[in-house]
Amino acid sequence: MLSSVRTWLDPSENHRLGERPDYRFSLANERTFLAWLRTGLALIGGGLAVAQFLSGGLARDVLALVLLALGGLVAVRALDHWARCERAIRRGAELPPSRFPAVLALLVTFGAGALLAMVLAGAVGR
Repeated sequence: MLSSVRTWLDPSENHRLGERPDYRFSLANERTFLAWLRTGLALIGGGLAVAQFLSGGLARDVLALVLLALGGLVAVRALDHWARCERAIRRGAELPPSRFPAVLALLVTFGAGALLAMVLAGAVGR
């Protein structure tokens, strides 16, 4: 675990592995990382919006906290996936598989359903 964190914070670790890849692959990996960061920021923004604009109550607080936590989780997962992909690219290995996009899509769908239920129940706009 500690070695993973070190590779997150010290990119020179990756430069000592394998061969120098075509820079386009590294840049594509970085763009994917930035897209995941935007997703995490959007979830955090959604959590703040839920906390600010929905009527008070336990459901609002739980939904806001879930969105905020999920946004933070997406950011950490993005960093880990970026580092693992960068290592694989430099080694000429297969890219690491990830179930996280599917899990995230299901969680976002669940969150959208919860928000829809709250809107239909009249929790918004009061």
